[in-house]
This record gives sequence, C-alpha cells and structure tokens, in this order.
Amino acid sequence: MAADVLGVSGRAMLEALVAGTHDPEVLAALAKGRLRTKLPALREALAGRFRTEHHGLLVAQILAHIDYLDETITVLSAQIQQVIAPFAEQVALLDTIPGIDQRAAEVILAEIGPNMGQFPTAAHLASWAGMCPGNNESAGKHRSGRTRKGSKWLGGCLSEVAKAASRTKGTYLNAQYHRLRGRRGPGKATMAVAHSVLVIAYHVLDQGRPYQDLGEDYLQQRQSAEHYQRQLVRQLERLGHKVTLEPFEAA
Repeated sequence: MAADVLGVSGRAMLEALVAGTHDPEVLAALAKGRLRTKLPALREALAGRFRTEHHGLLVAQILAHIDYLDETITVLSAQIQQVIAPFAEQVALLDTIPGIDQRAAEVILAEIGPNMGQFPTAAHLASWAGMCPGNNESAGKHRSGRTRKGSKWLGGCLSEVAKAASRTKGTYLNAQYHRLRGRRGPGKATMAVAHSVLVIAYHVLDQGRPYQDLGEDYLQQRQSAEHYQRQLVRQLERLGHKVTLEPFEAA
C-alpha cells in the first residue's frame, strides 16, 4: 500500500499512534500525495490492535533509533565528502561504470587507492582483492579454484555493484551475467561480473578516462569471429599447412 512506511505519511501516522491516536479516520487523514487515493484501504489497514502504552513505547524507541542512525549517516557522509574531495575526479571516473554509484565509487577508491601504479596489471589487482579464482591443477586433476580472501569491504561492495550492473540493460556486464548464469549459476555469474568491474576500474583509474561500454552484443560478435577464425585454421591444417596467426598492425 505505502511504498515507504517511514516516508512523510507513514511517519506522521506512526507518531500519531505513539501519541495515542487510534481512530482510523483520523490516522488515514494524515496521508499525503498519491497515498490519499487509497484512503478506504488505509482506514481498513489502520483499524488494528495498536492500543496499549507498551506498543507506543516500542514504536517510539524504534523511531528514535532510526533518527539516531539517520543523524549518524549524515555526519559520517559529510566527513566522507571532506576526505574524498581531493579524489573527486577519480570518483567521477568510477561512477561511469555500470552498477557503480557515488557511494560504491568511494568504497572502491578507499580500498584500492587512486594510484594503480602499485599493481603491475589488472590481474595483480584482482588477485590481491581475492576476485579471481585460482586454477589448481596437478597431474591432470582439477581441484577447487576458490578465490583467496581479500578485503571483505571491497568484496561486498563489488558483489552489490555486480548485481546492479547485471540489471543494466544493453550493457556488456548485463550480457556477461546472463551468458554465465545459465551455465554456472547466479552466484558464479555475479562473481565473474564483480571481477570484470574491478578490472574495468583498474583501467579507468590507470588511464584516467571514463568507461566506454563494449555493448551487449560484444561477446556474441567476438565468439562468432573466433569461431570463424578457428574454422579457417582447421581447413588449412587439413590441407597440410602449419598455421601461425599474427594480428595485423594498423598503420
């Protein structure tokens, strides 16, 4: 009924209940905006069992705790803005990556730093962060390729970013997630997208340039090109030729 119980209307009704108002007509009248179109349903929903001082005490304490948390978030957010100000350009660059918002960019920057010179390659960063599965093989036997433990703050942030990126329509990361989910499951698909996000973040910060999306059809096009290339090589090999491919260098 109400999308946000702690919105303007919901908060007014809760405070009225705490103050001792129990009349559904009076409480429903506190609704604001589009919620007023649902007054009959509101009156029915508000005809409950919120009758005792005990209920009022508990709700009052919960609302006070929420207010405390909101105030703490405001104070800490102001401090974060002050500390992150010298790195506003890097935050803006990270914000161009699908799934990353202001807060996620701040977390990533705080964990990996603004200077990618400390990591020789994106693979080194991914390994340090524990975002790339190992390939444990010995005598032809494959063992678990679990990721190493990295920063839990960075890992948690990248996981949430990956989930958000998987919902962005028409992007490479969205296509990557759906391509892997069917074969590997949603968990491993999310981990793969998180790894890609970290690799992208490395290059964005290292090059100082905004992210340019490859597009949702990039993987399909690349697979088609590689398949055609392998097909041509096999045809030449069947004719008795040894094929060595070298990429053409553009002038």
